[in-house]
Amino acid sequence: MEAAKRVAKNTGILYARMAITVFISLYSTRLILAALGVADFGLFNVVGGVISMLGFLNSSMAAATQRFMSFAQGAGDLEKVKRIFNMSSLLHWGIAVLVLLLLEGAGYFFFNGILNISPDRLEVAKLIYQFMVISTLFTVISVPYEAVITSHENMLVYAVMGVIEAVFKLGIAFYVTYTGMDHLVMYGVLMAALSIFLLIIKRIYCHRVYEECHIQIGKYYDKPLLKDMGGFAGWSLLGSSTSMLTSYGQGVIINVFFGTVVNAAQGIATQISGQLGTFALTMQKALNPVIVKSEGEGKREKMLSSTTFGTKVSFFLLIIFAIPVYIEMPFIFNLWLKNVPNYTIVFCKLLIIRNLIEQSYVTLTTAISSVGKIKELEICTAILNCCPLFVSYYFLNRNFSVYSVYIIYIIYALIFSFIVIYYSNKLCDLSYTDFIKNVILRCLLSLIVIYMFSAIPSYFMNQSFIRFLSTLVITTTSFVFVVPFIGFSRSERENFYNKFILR
Repeated sequence: MEAAKRVAKNTGILYARMAITVFISLYSTRLILAALGVADFGLFNVVGGVISMLGFLNSSMAAATQRFMSFAQGAGDLEKVKRIFNMSSLLHWGIAVLVLLLLEGAGYFFFNGILNISPDRLEVAKLIYQFMVISTLFTVISVPYEAVITSHENMLVYAVMGVIEAVFKLGIAFYVTYTGMDHLVMYGVLMAALSIFLLIIKRIYCHRVYEECHIQIGKYYDKPLLKDMGGFAGWSLLGSSTSMLTSYGQGVIINVFFGTVVNAAQGIATQISGQLGTFALTMQKALNPVIVKSEGEGKREKMLSSTTFGTKVSFFLLIIFAIPVYIEMPFIFNLWLKNVPNYTIVFCKLLIIRNLIEQSYVTLTTAISSVGKIKELEICTAILNCCPLFVSYYFLNRNFSVYSVYIIYIIYALIFSFIVIYYSNKLCDLSYTDFIKNVILRCLLSLIVIYMFSAIPSYFMNQSFIRFLSTLVITTTSFVFVVPFIGFSRSERENFYNKFILR
Protein backbone atom coordinates (compact mmCIF):
# COMPACT_ATOMS: atom_id res chain seq x y z
CA MET A 1 0.00 0.00 0.00
CA GLU A 2 2.83 2.39 0.91
CA ALA A 3 4.62 1.56 -2.35
CA ALA A 4 1.46 2.31 -4.32
CA LYS A 5 1.13 5.70 -2.63
CA ARG A 6 4.77 6.52 -3.39
CA VAL A 7 4.34 5.61 -7.04
CA ALA A 8 1.17 7.73 -7.24
CA LYS A 9 2.85 10.71 -5.56
CA ASN A 10 6.02 10.50 -7.66
CA THR A 11 4.05 10.04 -10.86
CA GLY A 12 2.01 13.16 -10.04
CA ILE A 13 5.19 15.17 -9.48
CA LEU A 14 6.73 13.94 -12.73
CA TYR A 15 3.57 14.73 -14.70
CA ALA A 16 3.54 18.26 -13.32
CA ARG A 17 7.14 18.56 -14.55
CA MET A 18 6.21 17.15 -17.91
CA ALA A 19 3.23 19.47 -18.36
CA ILE A 20 5.61 22.41 -18.09
CA THR A 21 8.59 21.05 -20.03
CA VAL A 22 6.81 19.56 -23.05
CA PHE A 23 5.25 22.82 -24.23
CA ILE A 24 8.42 24.81 -23.51
CA SER A 25 10.50 22.28 -25.47
CA LEU A 26 8.18 22.30 -28.46
CA TYR A 27 8.12 26.09 -28.60
CA SER A 28 11.92 26.15 -28.28
CA THR A 29 12.17 23.83 -31.29
CA ARG A 30 9.98 26.19 -33.32
CA LEU A 31 12.31 29.10 -32.49
CA ILE A 32 15.49 27.12 -33.20
CA LEU A 33 14.23 25.79 -36.52
CA ALA A 34 13.35 29.34 -37.61
CA ALA A 35 16.71 30.71 -36.40
CA LEU A 36 18.97 28.02 -37.87
CA GLY A 37 17.07 27.19 -41.03
CA VAL A 38 16.34 23.66 -42.26
CA ALA A 39 19.91 22.88 -43.45
CA ASP A 40 21.70 23.96 -40.24
CA PHE A 41 19.01 22.38 -38.05
CA GLY A 42 19.59 19.11 -39.89
CA LEU A 43 23.36 19.54 -39.52
CA PHE A 44 23.02 19.96 -35.75
CA ASN A 45 20.84 16.87 -35.52
CA VAL A 46 23.33 14.66 -37.34
CA VAL A 47 26.50 16.04 -35.68
CA GLY A 48 25.02 17.19 -32.38
CA GLY A 49 23.00 13.99 -32.28
CA VAL A 50 25.53 12.96 -29.66
CA ILE A 51 23.56 15.15 -27.24
CA SER A 52 20.51 12.95 -27.83
CA MET A 53 22.63 9.89 -27.17
CA LEU A 54 23.76 11.49 -23.90
CA GLY A 55 20.27 11.31 -22.45
CA PHE A 56 19.86 7.71 -23.52
CA LEU A 57 23.32 6.66 -22.31
CA ASN A 58 22.82 8.51 -19.04
CA SER A 59 19.45 6.93 -18.28
CA SER A 60 20.61 3.43 -19.29
CA MET A 61 23.76 3.47 -17.14
CA ALA A 62 21.91 5.16 -14.27
CA ALA A 63 19.31 2.39 -14.38
CA ALA A 64 22.09 -0.21 -14.10
CA THR A 65 23.64 1.53 -11.07
CA GLN A 66 20.21 2.21 -9.57
CA ARG A 67 19.51 -1.53 -9.72
CA PHE A 68 22.30 -2.21 -7.21
CA MET A 69 21.36 0.72 -4.97
CA SER A 70 17.65 -0.08 -4.89
CA PHE A 71 18.37 -3.76 -4.30
CA ALA A 72 20.60 -2.90 -1.30
CA GLN A 73 18.05 -0.39 0.01
CA GLY A 74 15.36 -3.06 -0.27
CA ALA A 75 17.56 -5.31 1.87
CA GLY A 76 18.15 -2.42 4.34
CA ASP A 77 21.96 -2.38 4.00
CA LEU A 78 23.21 1.25 4.20
CA GLU A 79 26.92 0.32 4.33
CA LYS A 80 26.55 -1.63 1.12
CA VAL A 81 24.84 1.36 -0.51
CA LYS A 82 27.91 3.48 0.37
CA ARG A 83 30.22 0.87 -1.15
CA ILE A 84 28.03 0.69 -4.24
CA PHE A 85 28.19 4.47 -4.73
CA ASN A 86 31.99 4.59 -4.42
CA MET A 87 32.58 1.59 -6.68
CA SER A 88 30.07 3.00 -9.17
CA SER A 89 31.97 6.31 -9.23
CA LEU A 90 35.27 4.53 -9.82
CA LEU A 91 33.71 2.40 -12.54
CA HIS A 92 32.22 5.35 -14.41
CA TRP A 93 35.48 7.30 -14.39
CA GLY A 94 36.96 4.36 -16.26
CA ILE A 95 34.00 4.27 -18.65
CA ALA A 96 34.40 8.02 -19.28
CA VAL A 97 37.98 7.51 -20.48
CA LEU A 98 36.86 4.66 -22.76
CA VAL A 99 34.00 6.73 -24.18
CA LEU A 100 36.38 9.65 -24.85
CA LEU A 101 38.70 7.43 -26.89
CA LEU A 102 35.80 5.89 -28.83
CA LEU A 103 34.17 9.24 -29.67
CA GLU A 104 37.42 10.86 -30.76
CA GLY A 105 38.20 7.88 -32.95
CA ALA A 106 34.69 7.88 -34.42
CA GLY A 107 34.91 11.64 -35.03
CA TYR A 108 37.95 11.20 -37.27
CA PHE A 109 36.03 8.83 -39.56
CA PHE A 110 32.81 10.86 -39.44
CA PHE A 111 34.49 13.99 -40.76
CA ASN A 112 36.74 12.24 -43.26
CA GLY A 113 34.42 10.65 -45.77
CA ILE A 114 31.29 9.39 -43.92
CA LEU A 115 29.09 12.42 -43.19
CA ASN A 116 27.56 14.38 -46.04
CA ILE A 117 28.29 17.96 -44.89
CA SER A 118 28.72 21.10 -46.97
CA PRO A 119 32.45 22.08 -47.04
CA ASP A 120 31.70 25.61 -45.81
CA ARG A 121 30.10 24.18 -42.62
CA LEU A 122 32.61 21.40 -41.96
CA GLU A 123 34.70 23.31 -39.41
CA VAL A 124 31.57 24.38 -37.55
CA ALA A 125 30.42 20.75 -37.45
CA LYS A 126 33.77 19.65 -35.99
CA LEU A 127 33.58 22.35 -33.30
CA ILE A 128 30.07 21.30 -32.28
CA TYR A 129 31.16 17.67 -32.11
CA GLN A 130 33.97 18.48 -29.66
CA PHE A 131 31.59 20.32 -27.36
CA MET A 132 29.31 17.29 -27.42
CA VAL A 133 32.23 15.02 -26.50
CA ILE A 134 33.03 17.18 -23.46
CA SER A 135 29.39 17.09 -22.43
CA THR A 136 29.43 13.30 -22.77
CA LEU A 137 32.27 12.96 -20.29
CA PHE A 138 30.38 14.98 -17.66
CA THR A 139 27.33 12.83 -18.28
CA VAL A 140 29.17 9.57 -17.72
CA ILE A 141 30.91 10.54 -14.48
CA SER A 142 27.65 11.95 -13.10
CA VAL A 143 25.67 8.72 -13.61
CA PRO A 144 26.02 7.56 -9.95
CA TYR A 145 24.34 10.79 -8.79
CA GLU A 146 21.41 10.30 -11.17
CA ALA A 147 21.09 6.74 -9.81
CA VAL A 148 21.08 7.95 -6.19
CA ILE A 149 18.24 10.41 -6.83
CA THR A 150 16.18 7.74 -8.60
CA SER A 151 16.84 4.99 -6.05
CA HIS A 152 15.66 7.31 -3.26
CA GLU A 153 12.55 7.99 -5.37
CA ASN A 154 13.17 11.74 -4.98
CA MET A 155 11.23 12.72 -8.06
CA LEU A 156 10.70 16.30 -6.85
CA VAL A 157 14.38 17.09 -7.44
CA TYR A 158 14.24 15.31 -10.78
CA ALA A 159 11.18 17.37 -11.73
CA VAL A 160 12.72 20.69 -10.66
CA MET A 161 15.87 19.95 -12.65
CA GLY A 162 13.75 19.16 -15.71
CA VAL A 163 11.86 22.45 -15.47
CA ILE A 164 15.11 24.40 -15.03
CA GLU A 165 16.55 22.67 -18.09
CA ALA A 166 13.49 23.49 -20.22
CA VAL A 167 13.53 27.16 -19.15
CA PHE A 168 17.24 27.48 -19.97
CA LYS A 169 16.67 25.84 -23.38
CA LEU A 170 13.96 28.41 -24.10
CA GLY A 171 16.39 31.17 -23.11
CA ILE A 172 19.01 29.69 -25.43
CA ALA A 173 16.47 29.60 -28.27
CA PHE A 174 15.65 33.29 -27.80
CA TYR A 175 19.34 34.22 -27.59
CA VAL A 176 20.22 32.27 -30.74
CA THR A 177 17.32 33.90 -32.57
CA TYR A 178 18.60 37.43 -31.96
CA THR A 179 22.40 37.03 -31.68
CA GLY A 180 24.61 38.42 -34.41
CA MET A 181 27.07 35.51 -34.11
CA ASP A 182 26.90 32.24 -36.05
CA HIS A 183 23.59 30.77 -34.85
CA LEU A 184 24.67 27.14 -35.16
CA VAL A 185 27.93 27.62 -33.26
CA MET A 186 26.25 29.48 -30.41
CA TYR A 187 23.48 26.89 -30.19
CA GLY A 188 25.99 24.01 -29.98
CA VAL A 189 28.15 25.78 -27.38
CA LEU A 190 25.24 26.80 -25.15
CA MET A 191 23.56 23.39 -25.29
CA ALA A 192 26.79 21.69 -24.22
CA ALA A 193 27.33 24.27 -21.45
CA LEU A 194 23.79 23.74 -20.17
CA SER A 195 24.30 19.98 -20.01
CA ILE A 196 27.50 20.42 -17.97
CA PHE A 197 25.89 22.99 -15.65
CA LEU A 198 22.93 20.76 -14.81
CA LEU A 199 25.10 17.76 -14.13
CA ILE A 200 27.31 19.76 -11.74
CA ILE A 201 24.20 20.94 -9.86
CA LYS A 202 23.07 17.32 -9.41
CA ARG A 203 26.43 16.36 -7.95
CA ILE A 204 26.43 19.27 -5.49
CA TYR A 205 22.89 18.43 -4.34
CA CYS A 206 23.63 14.73 -3.80
CA HIS A 207 26.79 15.41 -1.79
CA ARG A 208 24.84 17.71 0.55
CA VAL A 209 21.70 15.61 0.99
CA TYR A 210 22.57 11.91 0.77
CA GLU A 211 24.85 10.28 3.31
CA GLU A 212 26.20 7.71 0.86
CA CYS A 213 27.37 10.36 -1.61
CA HIS A 214 30.90 10.87 -0.33
CA ILE A 215 33.88 9.78 -2.37
CA GLN A 216 36.06 7.59 -0.14
CA ILE A 217 37.41 5.01 -2.56
CA GLY A 218 40.09 3.72 -0.16
CA LYS A 219 37.67 3.16 2.71
CA TYR A 220 34.90 1.55 0.69
CA TYR A 221 36.96 -0.26 -1.91
CA ASP A 222 35.38 -3.67 -2.50
CA LYS A 223 37.00 -5.73 -5.24
CA PRO A 224 34.29 -8.46 -5.46
CA LEU A 225 31.56 -5.77 -5.59
CA LEU A 226 33.50 -3.81 -8.21
CA LYS A 227 33.83 -6.96 -10.27
CA ASP A 228 30.13 -7.73 -9.89
CA MET A 229 29.10 -4.18 -10.79
CA GLY A 230 31.65 -4.05 -13.59
CA GLY A 231 30.23 -7.20 -15.13
CA PHE A 232 26.66 -5.96 -14.80
CA ALA A 233 27.53 -2.46 -16.06
CA GLY A 234 29.63 -3.90 -18.86
CA TRP A 235 26.83 -6.07 -20.20
CA SER A 236 24.32 -3.27 -19.68
CA LEU A 237 26.64 -0.83 -21.46
CA LEU A 238 27.00 -3.27 -24.36
CA GLY A 239 23.27 -3.25 -24.97
CA SER A 240 22.69 0.45 -24.30
CA SER A 241 25.71 1.64 -26.29
CA THR A 242 24.82 -0.42 -29.35
CA SER A 243 21.24 0.82 -29.08
CA MET A 244 22.56 4.36 -28.82
CA LEU A 245 24.86 3.89 -31.81
CA THR A 246 22.17 2.33 -33.96
CA SER A 247 19.89 5.29 -33.18
CA TYR A 248 22.64 7.74 -34.09
CA GLY A 249 23.64 5.56 -37.05
CA GLN A 250 20.15 5.89 -38.45
CA GLY A 251 20.73 9.64 -38.79
CA VAL A 252 24.18 9.07 -40.31
CA ILE A 253 22.82 6.69 -42.96
CA ILE A 254 20.02 9.10 -43.84
CA ASN A 255 22.62 11.87 -44.06
CA VAL A 256 24.86 9.85 -46.38
CA PHE A 257 22.06 9.17 -48.86
CA PHE A 258 19.84 12.26 -48.52
CA GLY A 259 21.79 15.10 -46.82
CA THR A 260 21.11 17.43 -43.89
CA VAL A 261 17.69 18.61 -45.10
CA VAL A 262 16.19 15.17 -44.51
CA ASN A 263 18.07 15.02 -41.18
CA ALA A 264 16.02 18.07 -40.16
CA ALA A 265 12.82 16.11 -40.74
CA GLN A 266 14.26 13.20 -38.76
CA GLY A 267 15.25 15.51 -35.90
CA ILE A 268 11.76 17.01 -35.60
CA ALA A 269 10.06 13.61 -35.83
CA THR A 270 12.39 12.20 -33.18
CA GLN A 271 11.59 15.08 -30.84
CA ILE A 272 7.82 14.63 -31.22
CA SER A 273 8.20 10.90 -30.70
CA GLY A 274 10.35 11.53 -27.64
CA GLN A 275 7.91 14.00 -26.12
CA LEU A 276 5.04 11.55 -26.58
CA GLY A 277 7.14 8.79 -25.03
CA THR A 278 7.76 11.03 -22.03
CA PHE A 279 4.11 10.69 -20.99
CA ALA A 280 4.60 6.94 -20.55
CA LEU A 281 8.21 6.93 -19.36
CA THR A 282 7.30 9.37 -16.59
CA MET A 283 5.27 6.71 -14.83
CA GLN A 284 7.99 4.14 -15.47
CA LYS A 285 10.58 6.39 -13.82
CA ALA A 286 8.51 6.32 -10.63
CA LEU A 287 7.80 2.58 -10.84
CA ASN A 288 11.30 1.20 -11.58
CA PRO A 289 12.66 1.56 -8.01
CA VAL A 290 9.60 -0.26 -6.66
CA ILE A 291 10.17 -3.19 -9.05
CA VAL A 292 13.84 -3.54 -8.08
CA LYS A 293 13.21 -3.11 -4.33
CA SER A 294 10.49 -5.77 -4.45
CA GLU A 295 12.99 -8.23 -5.92
CA GLY A 296 15.55 -7.13 -3.32
CA GLU A 297 13.02 -7.94 -0.58
CA GLY A 298 12.49 -11.39 -2.08
CA LYS A 299 8.92 -10.62 -3.22
CA ARG A 300 8.95 -12.03 -6.76
CA GLU A 301 5.16 -12.10 -7.14
CA LYS A 302 4.88 -8.43 -6.16
CA MET A 303 7.68 -7.59 -8.60
CA LEU A 304 5.91 -9.34 -11.47
CA SER A 305 2.51 -7.79 -10.72
CA SER A 306 4.10 -4.31 -10.58
CA THR A 307 5.88 -5.02 -13.87
CA THR A 308 2.82 -6.18 -15.83
CA PHE A 309 0.59 -3.46 -14.38
CA GLY A 310 3.25 -0.85 -15.16
CA THR A 311 3.55 -2.04 -18.75
CA LYS A 312 -0.16 -1.55 -19.34
CA VAL A 313 -0.32 1.85 -17.65
CA SER A 314 2.70 3.04 -19.66
CA PHE A 315 1.09 1.87 -22.90
CA PHE A 316 -2.25 3.50 -22.14
CA LEU A 317 -0.61 6.78 -21.13
CA LEU A 318 1.13 6.79 -24.50
CA ILE A 319 -1.92 6.07 -26.66
CA ILE A 320 -4.12 8.78 -25.11
CA PHE A 321 -1.75 11.34 -26.62
CA ALA A 322 -0.32 9.37 -29.55
CA ILE A 323 -3.68 8.61 -31.20
CA PRO A 324 -4.90 12.22 -31.67
CA VAL A 325 -1.39 13.33 -32.68
CA TYR A 326 -1.21 10.51 -35.24
CA ILE A 327 -4.61 11.36 -36.74
CA GLU A 328 -4.23 15.15 -36.74
CA MET A 329 -0.50 15.36 -37.44
CA PRO A 330 -0.68 17.54 -40.60
CA PHE A 331 -2.77 20.14 -38.78
CA ILE A 332 -0.52 20.06 -35.68
CA PHE A 333 2.69 20.52 -37.68
CA ASN A 334 1.28 23.37 -39.75
CA LEU A 335 0.11 25.07 -36.56
CA TRP A 336 3.39 24.45 -34.71
CA LEU A 337 6.09 25.15 -37.31
CA LYS A 338 6.44 27.94 -39.85
CA ASN A 339 8.22 25.62 -42.28
CA VAL A 340 7.62 21.86 -42.09
CA PRO A 341 10.52 19.92 -43.71
CA ASN A 342 9.62 17.23 -46.23
CA TYR A 343 9.15 13.68 -44.86
CA THR A 344 8.54 14.95 -41.30
CA ILE A 345 4.94 13.77 -40.98
CA VAL A 346 5.54 10.26 -42.32
CA PHE A 347 8.70 9.87 -40.21
CA CYS A 348 6.78 10.88 -37.12
CA LYS A 349 3.89 8.48 -37.78
CA LEU A 350 6.27 5.56 -38.27
CA LEU A 351 8.14 6.47 -35.08
CA ILE A 352 4.86 6.49 -33.13
CA ILE A 353 4.10 2.96 -34.34
CA ARG A 354 7.56 1.87 -33.20
CA ASN A 355 7.05 3.56 -29.82
CA LEU A 356 3.78 1.70 -29.29
CA ILE A 357 5.48 -1.64 -29.92
CA GLU A 358 8.36 -0.84 -27.57
CA GLN A 359 5.97 0.36 -24.88
CA SER A 360 4.32 -3.06 -24.74
CA TYR A 361 7.37 -4.60 -23.06
CA VAL A 362 9.23 -1.63 -21.60
CA THR A 363 9.02 -2.57 -17.91
CA LEU A 364 10.02 -6.18 -18.57
CA THR A 365 13.61 -5.07 -19.08
CA THR A 366 13.55 -3.53 -15.59
CA ALA A 367 12.27 -6.83 -14.16
CA ILE A 368 15.11 -8.75 -15.84
CA SER A 369 17.59 -6.17 -14.58
CA SER A 370 16.26 -6.52 -11.02
CA VAL A 371 17.08 -10.25 -11.09
CA GLY A 372 20.59 -9.38 -12.25
CA LYS A 373 21.09 -12.04 -14.95
CA ILE A 374 21.35 -9.81 -17.99
CA LYS A 375 24.30 -11.28 -19.95
CA GLU A 376 22.35 -13.32 -22.51
CA LEU A 377 19.76 -10.61 -23.10
CA GLU A 378 22.40 -7.90 -23.59
CA ILE A 379 24.31 -10.04 -26.10
CA CYS A 380 21.09 -10.59 -28.09
CA THR A 381 20.34 -6.87 -27.78
CA ALA A 382 23.78 -5.89 -29.10
CA ILE A 383 23.51 -8.23 -32.10
CA LEU A 384 19.99 -7.12 -32.95
CA ASN A 385 20.86 -3.43 -32.54
CA CYS A 386 23.47 -3.69 -35.29
CA CYS A 387 21.18 -5.44 -37.77
CA PRO A 388 18.90 -2.49 -38.71
CA LEU A 389 21.90 -0.35 -39.71
CA PHE A 390 23.27 -2.89 -42.17
CA VAL A 391 19.85 -3.77 -43.53
CA SER A 392 18.94 -0.08 -43.93
CA TYR A 393 22.18 0.62 -45.80
CA TYR A 394 21.52 -2.36 -48.07
CA PHE A 395 18.04 -1.16 -49.01
CA LEU A 396 18.97 2.51 -49.44
CA ASN A 397 21.94 1.52 -51.58
CA ARG A 398 19.41 -0.15 -53.89
CA ASN A 399 17.37 3.05 -54.19
CA PHE A 400 14.60 2.16 -51.76
CA SER A 401 12.65 5.03 -50.20
CA VAL A 402 13.97 6.69 -47.04
CA TYR A 403 10.79 5.42 -45.35
CA SER A 404 12.19 1.88 -45.56
CA VAL A 405 14.65 2.78 -42.77
CA TYR A 406 11.80 3.39 -40.33
CA ILE A 407 9.92 0.26 -41.42
CA ILE A 408 13.05 -1.82 -40.79
CA TYR A 409 13.31 -0.40 -37.28
CA ILE A 410 9.65 -1.25 -36.64
CA ILE A 411 10.30 -4.87 -37.65
CA TYR A 412 13.32 -4.89 -35.34
CA ALA A 413 11.17 -3.65 -32.43
CA LEU A 414 8.71 -6.51 -33.00
CA ILE A 415 11.48 -9.12 -33.03
CA PHE A 416 13.05 -7.66 -29.89
CA SER A 417 9.71 -7.75 -28.06
CA PHE A 418 9.58 -11.55 -28.45
CA ILE A 419 13.13 -11.85 -27.13
CA VAL A 420 12.40 -9.73 -24.05
CA ILE A 421 9.26 -11.74 -23.26
CA TYR A 422 11.25 -14.99 -23.64
CA TYR A 423 13.94 -13.88 -21.17
CA SER A 424 11.29 -12.55 -18.77
CA ASN A 425 9.83 -16.04 -18.69
CA LYS A 426 13.23 -17.70 -18.36
CA LEU A 427 14.71 -15.42 -15.67
CA CYS A 428 11.69 -13.92 -13.86
CA ASP A 429 9.11 -16.73 -14.16
CA LEU A 430 6.76 -14.53 -16.19
CA SER A 431 3.84 -16.54 -17.58
CA TYR A 432 3.58 -16.39 -21.38
CA THR A 433 -0.14 -17.02 -21.30
CA ASP A 434 -0.86 -14.43 -18.64
CA PHE A 435 1.26 -11.74 -20.30
CA ILE A 436 -0.22 -12.29 -23.77
CA LYS A 437 -3.82 -12.43 -22.52
CA ASN A 438 -3.65 -9.81 -19.79
CA VAL A 439 -1.22 -7.35 -21.38
CA ILE A 440 -0.67 -7.74 -25.14
CA LEU A 441 -4.25 -8.55 -26.18
CA ARG A 442 -5.84 -6.03 -23.80
CA CYS A 443 -3.47 -3.27 -24.94
CA LEU A 444 -3.95 -4.07 -28.63
CA LEU A 445 -7.75 -4.29 -28.39
CA SER A 446 -7.95 -1.03 -26.44
CA LEU A 447 -5.75 0.68 -29.04
CA ILE A 448 -7.90 -0.50 -31.95
CA VAL A 449 -11.22 0.47 -30.35
CA ILE A 450 -10.03 3.95 -29.25
CA TYR A 451 -8.47 4.62 -32.65
CA MET A 452 -11.65 3.64 -34.50
CA PHE A 453 -13.72 6.10 -32.48
CA SER A 454 -11.07 8.85 -32.65
CA ALA A 455 -10.78 8.65 -36.44
CA ILE A 456 -14.49 9.35 -37.02
CA PRO A 457 -14.16 13.18 -37.36
CA SER A 458 -11.46 12.80 -40.05
CA TYR A 459 -13.99 11.06 -42.32
CA PHE A 460 -16.72 13.69 -42.02
CA MET A 461 -14.94 17.01 -41.39
CA ASN A 462 -12.33 19.04 -43.20
CA GLN A 463 -9.02 19.73 -41.49
CA SER A 464 -9.56 22.49 -38.97
CA PHE A 465 -9.18 23.44 -35.34
CA ILE A 466 -12.75 22.26 -34.65
CA ARG A 467 -11.92 18.81 -36.06
CA PHE A 468 -8.77 18.70 -33.95
CA LEU A 469 -10.77 19.48 -30.79
CA SER A 470 -13.40 16.91 -31.75
CA THR A 471 -10.72 14.26 -32.13
CA LEU A 472 -9.28 15.12 -28.71
CA VAL A 473 -12.69 14.96 -27.05
CA ILE A 474 -13.59 11.62 -28.65
CA THR A 475 -10.20 10.12 -27.81
CA THR A 476 -10.46 11.18 -24.17
CA THR A 477 -14.06 10.01 -23.83
CA SER A 478 -13.46 6.62 -25.43
CA PHE A 479 -10.28 6.22 -23.36
CA VAL A 480 -12.24 6.73 -20.12
CA PHE A 481 -14.72 4.01 -21.05
CA VAL A 482 -12.50 1.55 -22.94
CA VAL A 483 -9.35 1.31 -20.83
CA PRO A 484 -10.93 0.44 -17.44
CA PHE A 485 -13.17 -2.27 -18.89
CA ILE A 486 -11.07 -3.67 -21.75
CA GLY A 487 -7.55 -2.68 -20.73
CA PHE A 488 -7.69 -3.83 -17.10
CA SER A 489 -8.97 -6.99 -15.48
CA ARG A 490 -11.60 -6.91 -12.72
CA SER A 491 -9.01 -7.52 -10.00
CA GLU A 492 -6.82 -4.68 -11.31
CA ARG A 493 -9.79 -2.30 -11.33
CA GLU A 494 -10.67 -3.27 -7.76
CA ASN A 495 -7.08 -2.88 -6.54
CA PHE A 496 -6.79 0.54 -8.16
CA TYR A 497 -10.11 1.65 -6.69
CA ASN A 498 -9.22 0.42 -3.20
CA LYS A 499 -5.73 2.00 -3.18
CA PHE A 500 -6.37 5.36 -4.80
CA ILE A 501 -10.08 6.14 -4.63
CA LEU A 502 -11.32 4.87 -1.27
CA ARG A 503 -8.29 6.03 0.71
